[in-house]
Amino acid sequence: MSYFDKILIANRGEIAIRVMRACRELDIETVAIYSEADKNALHVKYADEAFNVGEAHPSKSYLNMDRIMDIAHKSGAEAVHPGYGFLAENPKFAALCEKEGIIFIGPSAKTIDLMGSKLGSKHMMEEAGVPVLPYTPRGVKSAEEASDIADKIGYPIIVKASAGGGGIGMQIVPDPSSLEEAIEKGMRTAKSAFGDSTVFLEKYLVKPRHIELQVLADSYGNRIHLFERECSIQRRHQKLVEESPCPIMTPELREKMADSALTVAKVSGYTNAGTVEFLYSDGNYYFMEMNTRLQVEHTITEMVTGIDIVHQQMRIAAEEELQYVQDDVRIRGHALECRINAEDPLNNFAADPGKIQRYRSPGGPGIRLDSGIHMGYAIPPNYDSMIAKLCAWSGDRTTAIKRMRRAISEYVILGVKTTLPLHYAIMNNPEFIAGNTHTHFLQEEHIARTLERYQRDEETRMQTLAGSFGKEKKVAAITAAVNSYLQGKTP
Repeated sequence: MSYFDKILIANRGEIAIRVMRACRELDIETVAIYSEADKNALHVKYADEAFNVGEAHPSKSYLNMDRIMDIAHKSGAEAVHPGYGFLAENPKFAALCEKEGIIFIGPSAKTIDLMGSKLGSKHMMEEAGVPVLPYTPRGVKSAEEASDIADKIGYPIIVKASAGGGGIGMQIVPDPSSLEEAIEKGMRTAKSAFGDSTVFLEKYLVKPRHIELQVLADSYGNRIHLFERECSIQRRHQKLVEESPCPIMTPELREKMADSALTVAKVSGYTNAGTVEFLYSDGNYYFMEMNTRLQVEHTITEMVTGIDIVHQQMRIAAEEELQYVQDDVRIRGHALECRINAEDPLNNFAADPGKIQRYRSPGGPGIRLDSGIHMGYAIPPNYDSMIAKLCAWSGDRTTAIKRMRRAISEYVILGVKTTLPLHYAIMNNPEFIAGNTHTHFLQEEHIARTLERYQRDEETRMQTLAGSFGKEKKVAAITAAVNSYLQGKTP
């Protein structure tokens, strides 16, 4: 069944291609938009039509709502899929689509606005009986006001932007001495990033696990969950490795968290695909936020459930009922995702855009690669540094990890630094293999010990590649970088 004749994808890179693939399977024509920096990008070539949306800077292109609407009308697109990032969780854009008679493939503007407020959503969930961490029910205006509240909540606390996301503006406060600086910095960052300086305080969990549940909801009141993903391995509050199912999940805990996630969807009037995020610590879980869009890591949920989430998004947006009921959904095996970023993990994850000199993608049983790059592609410096998502599936977690190791060892990206070395180290880490992860995993000492093994293996691997590609200098560069890390640098 074809739900639409033509869809505009208001995004770029691998997620634009992912949505276009779903459209091609459903016999839907696709319209790509591209900035000056992306005129030769793969998503432009993959689409049925492509339009220049503006200059390289996001504000002049992928965030230019009026220009995107103009292209939608000119191309004859009936709907817009926002992907993630950019305008995906912008209620003004969803409302503009509605005003212009273009279907927004996602929740309503009202729901996006409601769940986009960290404070408002927490208050609503607290009233609905969903567990939340102790927090300030309204924004704080000054360090003086925050001091009394922080004393009641108890240190450590975290300062968060009410309108924020992606870890932007978060400030961890271990004791009263650093509170004033954290409040001031948090307010400045929130104002700059989101146009809203409102910040609030929340109890900070030192080593929690980050567990989220994927939900689907249609406009007829049908709601299901697609089980959980664990996303605890992060840098700067942004995810690097995800897996499904969570290695410590029990049937009892899953039932409770799933009930809470579906409650969140119900009380917020949610439709389409969304993700409810929780923090878990010492047997308890707490609502953190709801991401009102398709998640980066939706891939692994698709691998363990066999359900194409983007197909379901199309179906729901076309006013169709959900294709599944809860009893239809089963977990099959285990899947992991590694986000491959053009960053140097041995230099505080500094971005490293540039031209890819050599490229070879992995494959084989159980491997999925969502990517928008290729040999000769010049990674632009203007956008997020994620260039690919490498996923591995198998019938059990141990074998899935081994498959991921194998896939990483096959994956060749030369010309820019990437997070592949760190992912290889993580997949060989005894604590990760045992499932002992938390949100500060990368700050632990055992990562350095794992990199010692990585150093030996990577030297051998790169020497082999150097023989094929003439990249002898790459071996010395990686060896030097790992040695630098082992001398005290933290990823």
